[in-house]
Amino acid sequence: MSKLQQRLMRELQENRNIKIVKTAEWCIPIRTVSVTYEPVRRSTMDVLMTMLLLSIQEADFGSAQELSELLLVDPLFIDDLVSLMIRVNLVKSEEQFYRLTEKGQQQLERGIFEEELEVETSTLYFSPCHQSFLTIDINHDEYDELPELYRYIDKEAEQQEQFEESLVIAALQEVNAEEEENSQKIISKIVQTEAQQINDSPCLEFVLYDREQDLLFVRVWNTLLNQWDHHLEQQLTNKEQLTWREQYLT
Repeated sequence: MSKLQQRLMRELQENRNIKIVKTAEWCIPIRTVSVTYEPVRRSTMDVLMTMLLLSIQEADFGSAQELSELLLVDPLFIDDLVSLMIRVNLVKSEEQFYRLTEKGQQQLERGIFEEELEVETSTLYFSPCHQSFLTIDINHDEYDELPELYRYIDKEAEQQEQFEESLVIAALQEVNAEEEENSQKIISKIVQTEAQQINDSPCLEFVLYDREQDLLFVRVWNTLLNQWDHHLEQQLTNKEQLTWREQYLT
C-alpha cells in the first residue's frame, strides 16, 4: 500500500500549488453476490430467416423441401433453420403446415431475432457505501493487513441482502457487455440472487490545499476500482468540507 500511496502523492503534487494536508487509509465493505439468470441473444434477423417467416406467413408449407424449392436454398440448410425456429418458438407445426407463433410474428415485425441461452451464474460486488454494484478491477492487489473501516458506513445498508432487480440486471449487462456486430446478449430474467460474504476493500484518502485558489478538496483512491472514486469524494466533501479549513489551515 505504501508504494501506491507514494505514487499517488507524487502525482497529486505535480502541481506546485497543491499541498497534501491529510492522508488516511480506510476500508469500505463489499458484499459478494451470486446471481443466476437467463440470458438471451438478441440480433438483427438475417435475410434468410426473414424470408422463411414471410413465406410461412403468406402460404401453406408442410416441409423444408417445399421452402427450399421456393427460396432456392439447400434443403438441409432450410431444415436446420426451421428446426431452430421451432425450438425457439417462432414457428410451430399445425395441421401439417408450418405456422408463425405470436412470438414469431412479433420478432418478424421488429426484425429482431431473440434466442434463449442456457442459464448462467455470475458474481457481482455490491458496495453499501455507493448503494450500487461496482465493476471491479480483476487485477486489484491483495492486502495482508487492512486499515480501519470507513467512518461513514451505513450499518443497515451493510447488512443488505436484497437488491433491486433493475440494479442487478444493469450490473450483469455491464459485466457481460459484448462487442459483436449486430448482436447483443441481454438478461431476460433473474432466477436467483444470493448475498454471500462481505470483504473489506482499502481506499486512500488525501485532503489537499490549492494555495493559488485558496481551496481545500479531497481525493479518494478506490483500490478495488483502481481509480479515483468521485462518489466517496463527494460524500466526504458534503460531510466534512466546512471543518477542513479550521482543522488543517489554522
